[in-house]
Amino acid sequence: MSAEKPRIGFVGVGLMGHGMAKNLVEKGFPLTVIAHRKREAVEDLVSRGATEAKSLVDLARASDIVFLCLTGAPEAEATVRAMAPGLAAGSTIVDCSTGEPGVTLALAAEMKAQGVSYADAPLSRTPKEAWEGTLDCMVGAAADTFARIEPALAAFAGKIVRVGEVGDGHKMKLLNNFISLGYAALYAEALTLAKKAGIPVEKFDNVIRGGRMDCGFYQTFMGYALEGNREAHRFTISNAWKDLRYVEAMANGATMAAPLASAAKMSFAGAMATGGDGPEDYVPHLVDFIARANGA
Repeated sequence: MSAEKPRIGFVGVGLMGHGMAKNLVEKGFPLTVIAHRKREAVEDLVSRGATEAKSLVDLARASDIVFLCLTGAPEAEATVRAMAPGLAAGSTIVDCSTGEPGVTLALAAEMKAQGVSYADAPLSRTPKEAWEGTLDCMVGAAADTFARIEPALAAFAGKIVRVGEVGDGHKMKLLNNFISLGYAALYAEALTLAKKAGIPVEKFDNVIRGGRMDCGFYQTFMGYALEGNREAHRFTISNAWKDLRYVEAMANGATMAAPLASAAKMSFAGAMATGGDGPEDYVPHLVDFIARANGA
């Protein structure tokens, strides 16, 4: 790799990936992207100086570091295997998706045999922070791989923590999402109970906001429940359900009883079963599904 900034490939320029890729190209990293379903993000990035690849193999050949920002482990697995023929020895894959640690370790082993480094670097915060370049990033990588990718991560992340070796970033991300999505399930149920008990949402918020139970996640969640902003937290119910399934799988692998993770998962499963699987059904909208299920 030259002394110049490494060439970046980016797969998955969706809600989070678009802002991340925008920051990379605007901060001087040569960027190659590829379209999936929607072309708007790719066209925007090309207008900022990125190059569009015709295939995943072409993207891999044009890149020293390839970022993945995909829905989950199956998509990451399929993408890595499709790119494999174009990946040169010495290149690096950085998976920013919320993945399954076991799949991450298996892919890392496959890529190591090809001379390709692997890191998992999932993210916290929202598309707003992705656009602003202030995401939180938790990284699982060998020390030398982390040193190589950290400058690129810093293009879109304000807080970067190396958690440990490959797979540890995805483990930490699942723990992070267990807490946040557990909050969401708790808030949705508490707000429904408040409604049925005759406590207006405004009074509920007056008590919680600014007190010990307040937090950043509460505030974005309440952006919908209190203010009606449907895009207050653009993370889909289907992704939340998927992440909590991964949490359960991690607990199963650790031979641990995880009743709270299972209960939170079932809140989102109930929403999924009653229509909450659309691309614009976001986590704060869970309150509507819990309310309807309880006649509120």
